[in-house]
Amino acid sequence: MTHRILAEVSASISELKTNPMKVVASGNGMPIAVLNRNEPAFYCVPAAAYEAMMELLDDAELLKIVKERMDEPAVSVLLDDL
Repeated sequence: MTHRILAEVSASISELKTNPMKVVASGNGMPIAVLNRNEPAFYCVPAAAYEAMMELLDDAELLKIVKERMDEPAVSVLLDDL
């Protein structure tokens, strides 16, 4: 059976157990697919890449809220009134 691997670099569970930091470094800051019996078991994501993904997810959620509120009626305000 074939499996889609969503990373450019992969490593086995054994490699990860032997030297985790070497495996993480091999991804050059990008996620690494960790394989168990040649099937992807999970992805090892460096902290910087994870933080960037969380920012993108947060931005996507904010964009959704903005789009939902675009059709709400606007209130006119003069700067002098502030």
